[in-house]
Amino acid sequence: MDFSIAILFFGFGIGVLVGMTGMGGGALMTPLLILLFGVSPTTAIGTDILYAAVTKTVGGWRHLKMKTVNMGLVFWLACGSVPAAVFGVQLVSWLQDRLGEDKLDSLVYAVLGGTLLMVGIITLGRALILARTISERDDFKIELRHKIAAVTIGATTGFVIGVTSAGSGTVIAVLLIAVFRLTPKHVVGTDVFHAAIVLWAAGIAHFGHGNVDLGLVGNILLGSVPGVVVGAALMNRVNQDGIRIALGLVLILSGIFTVQKGDPVVWPIAAVVAGMGFGLILMAPRWYQHFRPPEAIEAEKEAARKAATGPD
Repeated sequence: MDFSIAILFFGFGIGVLVGMTGMGGGALMTPLLILLFGVSPTTAIGTDILYAAVTKTVGGWRHLKMKTVNMGLVFWLACGSVPAAVFGVQLVSWLQDRLGEDKLDSLVYAVLGGTLLMVGIITLGRALILARTISERDDFKIELRHKIAAVTIGATTGFVIGVTSAGSGTVIAVLLIAVFRLTPKHVVGTDVFHAAIVLWAAGIAHFGHGNVDLGLVGNILLGSVPGVVVGAALMNRVNQDGIRIALGLVLILSGIFTVQKGDPVVWPIAAVVAGMGFGLILMAPRWYQHFRPPEAIEAEKEAARKAATGPD
C-alpha cells in the first residue's frame, strides 16, 4: 500500500476513535509511525502531537457546541498541563543534546512503551472496573479541592504528553471519572477540549525544536479530521466499553512491541511506568470516595440504614 494512502487510512480510523471516545490519538498514532512506517521516535512524537492538536481542536469545537464541555474544569486542568507539557518537551531536547540520538531513541522507546502499557491497563480498568463502581453527574460546583486536584492532574499528565504524546485522552479521562465523577459524554467533551489546548502547547514546542514533519502532519490530517466528525456523531450509538476493551488490548500489544525496540537495559523504566497504570486503577475508587461531598456520603448511609431496618 502506498505510504500516503496508508497514513490517510490510519488517520481516518484513529480520528473516528478520538471522536467517539476522546482516546487513542497519541497512544495509537505514535507507535504506528514508529513500528509500521519507520519514523524516528522524537519525530513521531512531535508530529503526532501537532496532528492531534488539530484533530482534537475539531473534536473539541463540536463537543463545545453539544454543551458537553466543563469549561471551568478545562481552565484549571490547563493551568497545570500547559507549562508541564512545555517542560517535558524541553527535557527531551536537553536529553538529546546530552545523550545523543541513539541513546535518546532507546530511552524514548522504553518510556513510550511503558506509557502505552500504562494507558492500555488504564483503558481496560476504566471499562471493566470503574464503570461499575462510580456514579456520575453532569455538572458540579468547582471548589478549592477540585481546583487543586485539576492543576495536579493537569501537570502530571501534561508532562507525560510532552515527552511521549500519549495520555491526553485516556489518563485524564480516568481521572475525570474517578475524581470529578463526570458522565461519559462530559468526560469525552471536557477531555477532548482540554487535550486540544495542551497538545497545541506541546506541539508548538516540539516544532520549535525541529521534531515535527509538516508533510506527514498534513497527510494524517486529511484522514483524521473527517474521522473525528464521524466519530463525534457516532458517540452515543456505540458500545463505549467494548471499544475501550479492544483499544486497551491493542495499546498493551503496541507497548510491548515498542519497548522491545529499545535496549534491554532500559526495560525496567517501562515496567515502572506500566506499574503506574495498575496503581491508578487501584487508587481511583479511593479517590472517588475522598472527593465525594459529605452530603452525598450521608445520603448514601441514610439510604443503606433505611434499607437495613425497613420503613419507620
